[in-house]
Amino acid sequence: MAYGSYIDNSAAEIYPSEKQAHEDIPPVARTFLQQAYDTLHAPDAAAVMAGSAVDAMLKAKGYDKGSLYDRIDKALADNVLTQGMADWAHSVRLGSNRPRHADLEKPHVSWEEARQSVGFAEALGNFLFVLTARIERGILAAKAAEEDS
Repeated sequence: MAYGSYIDNSAAEIYPSEKQAHEDIPPVARTFLQQAYDTLHAPDAAAVMAGSAVDAMLKAKGYDKGSLYDRIDKALADNVLTQGMADWAHSVRLGSNRPRHADLEKPHVSWEEARQSVGFAEALGNFLFVLTARIERGILAAKAAEEDS
């Protein structure tokens, strides 16, 4: 449910505010993740965008050879992803493939499946990029504080 305040018949503010993909996520992945957020009302579209966000995140980490399946497994083998993260990434990959390839048995994803896929893409972005950047900024700030004292 959304609430808003209106000025002259136009929305001045909407609560809760729209979700924004974090600026520490690389631009291509961030754009796909933002589109996943923005299309949650259309589960098939959101699932495809979440899958694209995961794909772009792995490519930004240097996993750009082979299929997405291969890149997920390579990131797992390199300990970039945990087993659970790799399993969930494969689930997102499969979910995004269903509408993209018009699967004959089950072509559509449910809203809950799309929400889970988008949630994973967000969590992966936070893990691979946002947390890493925050830690790096914290280390730099601690070193600067140490040098100033």
